[in-house]
Amino acid sequence: MKVQLRYFASIREALGTGSESLDTQASTLASLRAELVARGGAYADALAPGLSVRVALNQTMSDETAALTEGAEIGFFPPVTGG
Repeated sequence: MKVQLRYFASIREALGTGSESLDTQASTLASLRAELVARGGAYADALAPGLSVRVALNQTMSDETAALTEGAEIGFFPPVTGG
């Protein structure tokens, strides 16, 4: 299925892009993240398991068990701190 990925803040900087279209076999946000990490390099560094990364599915913050659907928009956000 084809999905649209959006990357924000430090993740966007690390990957060198703010968005991409992807054909994936992933069925959940967790499996999509694992697929991206398997690319290695900056993807593995920015989205590695154990890192606090928030994920939105169709502009709604979701946990990684959420199911993907054709045409979904997925946003990856780093943790945000304020002061």
